[in-house]
Amino acid sequence: MKVETVLNPQLQAFDAFVRSIPEAFDQGGRTIYKQRNEIKVFEAAGTAINVKRYKRPHLLNRIVYTFFRPSKAARSYYYSFRLQELDIDTPEPIAYILIKKNGLLHVSYYISRQVPHEHTMYEFGRGGIAGREFILQAFAGYTARLHETGIYHRDYSPGNILFRQEQGKVRFCLVDINRMRFGFVSVREGCAAFARLWGPEPMFRLLAEHYAKARGVEVEPCVRWTLHYHRRFWNASLRRGNLPFDWDSPPA
Repeated sequence: MKVETVLNPQLQAFDAFVRSIPEAFDQGGRTIYKQRNEIKVFEAAGTAINVKRYKRPHLLNRIVYTFFRPSKAARSYYYSFRLQELDIDTPEPIAYILIKKNGLLHVSYYISRQVPHEHTMYEFGRGGIAGREFILQAFAGYTARLHETGIYHRDYSPGNILFRQEQGKVRFCLVDINRMRFGFVSVREGCAAFARLWGPEPMFRLLAEHYAKARGVEVEPCVRWTLHYHRRFWNASLRRGNLPFDWDSPPA
C-alpha cells in the first residue's frame, strides 16, 4: 500500500489527525451518511471535522483516477479553493488522502471542516413551500450568481445544497463538489441545473421566474426549460425504478 497525503498548508495543526485517518476511520467518528460513500464527523483540535471516504472505484476508474484524471477526493480539495477564491461558500478544505494498491487507486478520503448550516434543499420536497417562498427566491438568485460567475455544479441535488438563515439573509453552501465545471453557463443549462431537486411544480415555476429575472432574460422560456428538464430527469428515474421517494409520479 502507498499512502499519498496532501494537507492544506495553512492547517498544519491537523497533520497528525489527518495521517491517522486510514487507521482510525472505521473505529472512530460519528457516521452521518452511509450509502455508496461514507461520511463521518470527528473532533480534532477542538474542531468538528468532516471526513468522506469514497467507495473503491471499479477497475477502469482505478486506472483513470491513477493516470489520467484527478480522483474525486483531489478534485473536491482543489475545487474548494477555487470556490473560495470566487467568494462561494463551501466547507474549508483540510486535506485529501489517496491510498494505492498494486499501483492503482484503492481508496480515497476528503477532509474538511464540518459546517454549521442546519438545512438542506430536501426540506422543500418533503415539507412544501408555503411561507418559505423567500428562501426559494434567494436560492434562485444564488444559482444565477453561480452561473454568471462561471460555476456549474453538475450534481445540484438537494443534499448538496445547504442553507441557513443569518441576520435576515439566507446563506447557501455547496458540498460534494467533485463534479464541477468552470466556464460559460447558458441560461438553458442553468435552468437544467434545477432538475435534480424535489418539490411541487409551483416551486419550479418560482425558481425559474426568479432565476430568469436575476439573469436578465425572459421568464417564460426559463419556466418551460426548467419544467422540461425536471420532468425528463425524474421520468427517467421512474423508468429505472430508483426513485428516492414514495410518490406515484415524479415531482412536477
